[in-house]
This record gives sequence, C-alpha cells and structure tokens, in this order.
Amino acid sequence: MNVVYAKGFFNRLVGLAFKKNIDYVLALENCNSIHTFFMKENINVVMTDKDKKIVFVKKNMKKNKIIAPKKGVYYTFEFPTNFSFDYKVGDYINF
Repeated sequence: MNVVYAKGFFNRLVGLAFKKNIDYVLALENCNSIHTFFMKENINVVMTDKDKKIVFVKKNMKKNKIIAPKKGVYYTFEFPTNFSFDYKVGDYINF
C-alpha cells in the first residue's frame, strides 16, 4: 500500500475528508490529534512517537469523531478500513 505524506497546511487540514475508496495510507508528521469531520468512510488510525513506536491504535474510527491530543505522539497514520493489520501498542511501524 502506498504511503502519502500530507505536506502543507491545507493538505493536513483536509486529510482524507471528502474522499471515497481510499487506497493509500495518509501520514501526518508532527500530528498528535485528528478529526474525521466530512469523512466519507471510517478509517483505522495508528499514532507513533518519533521512532515510529506505536503508542495508540484506533480501529474503524467513525465519521465526525475526534482523537484529542495524545502525549508523545509525533506521526499519525490514517489507513483505509479495508487494509487489514494487527498493529498494537509497542510495535514499530516502518514506511
């Protein structure tokens, strides 16, 4: 699966909002909270520290929800729900 890094204010703000049939992972650097307002699909979320050690996982996050700021989070990865994974807190993610 391709990983797309969101660069710039607008790309980070919009993220996966308004998109259907998501077929890539969206990576947000220096991002410790997200929202799913205006999302067309649910997503899986993995949040890591700077070393990409997983500190938070949310599977099947519904639309119109918020993940409040998480301490120690540096990267946030948004996955389509059709991408199966078994990541858990303490694992490392490599992209």
